[in-house]
Amino acid sequence: MRKLTIKRTKSFVACLGKMKVYIEDSTSDELVINDVPCRKLGTLKNGEEKIFEIDDNAAKVFVIADKLSKNYCNDYYELPEGSEDVYLSGKNKYNPAAGNAFRFDNNPSEGALANRKRGKKKGLIIFLAAIAVGLVLGFAISAGIRSNSSPKDKMFLYDNLRIKLTSEFKQVNAEGYDVAFEAKDVAIFVLKEEFTGAEGFENYSLMEYADLLIKANGLSSEVGVKDGQILFTYDAVNEETNNAYRYYTYVYKSTDAFWMIQFAISVDDVGEYEPNISKWASSVCFAVASAD
Repeated sequence: MRKLTIKRTKSFVACLGKMKVYIEDSTSDELVINDVPCRKLGTLKNGEEKIFEIDDNAAKVFVIADKLSKNYCNDYYELPEGSEDVYLSGKNKYNPAAGNAFRFDNNPSEGALANRKRGKKKGLIIFLAAIAVGLVLGFAISAGIRSNSSPKDKMFLYDNLRIKLTSEFKQVNAEGYDVAFEAKDVAIFVLKEEFTGAEGFENYSLMEYADLLIKANGLSSEVGVKDGQILFTYDAVNEETNNAYRYYTYVYKSTDAFWMIQFAISVDDVGEYEPNISKWASSVCFAVASAD
């Protein structure tokens, strides 16, 4: 037997989602990934490092997000036969067409690179289909707005979070986030980090929490204050489409957790949407649980 250590480097991409680690096993009927029978080794949280006991046989190690997307949102590393311990690292990388998949570092295997290309093609089909549906819905919404009136304010609720957006938005699920909201040109991602996650976490100020997020994710941003709200911004480029996006990351503190609410728009739309983002961010509040 030998030890396999895998380090998942911290990243905003899918930062709250647990990645699943599987290893090739011809005797297992637990899960088949790209026609390879596998058994589960465990999971990896954002920034987590784990050690797994494996045998000395050559095998592929897969990291996937979930069983539904396993055949396109995955990456694998080919372990050689041997008794020496192995250390691997990697992180989730921004690419919606590939499901923001985990990617192993220093993985020059031709088979693994070909697998990534196949995954991008499969994921792109799904991604474009979703966009097509979105365009149809967006056209219907726009037509309705033109025939009736401007979008009205609408309160959205999640847990004890309250945020006032507009009727153009809808609540959706997003891998790695607690909840998300989307409209035609704006996406909003919400993450909740409970105080129980680390000792003394509740003693952090909002400025300290925002600075912690910046440092943990290797960003060059600086914490600022706008309309009384604490935030930082950064730009990111989709490596596949070469489109640039701006992320407005606001932080909040409720009675039991810190919250990160991230507004994402195309850099081309900054002038149009920045005032609205500030308005939406200022509307955030948290309901207080009533005593029994």
